[in-house]
Amino acid sequence: MFVFTAELWLWDARRMDTWTFVTLPEDVSEQIRELATPGAGFGSVKVRAGLGASSWSTSVFPDKESGCYVLPIKAAVRKKNDVGPGDVVEVTVEVV
Repeated sequence: MFVFTAELWLWDARRMDTWTFVTLPEDVSEQIRELATPGAGFGSVKVRAGLGASSWSTSVFPDKESGCYVLPIKAAVRKKNDVGPGDVVEVTVEVV
């Protein structure tokens, strides 16, 4: 399991839909690449994620610009933990 802090950010292409992500650190992204076999969807890797009092199953996706994986943070998770874009949060990610 990986634990890190990261800033929540909005995906520019979908700002109106408020698609919110965190970028995984380079070292975490490298370790996930070594551990996982990417899935069919855009090189995604299935994970179990956690933020505050929330945990959920999702996938991380490779970001060509940063070279790191990005993790989508659902609206229900943001609301439950009272966080939004620009906030720095502690996140856990476990490859499943």
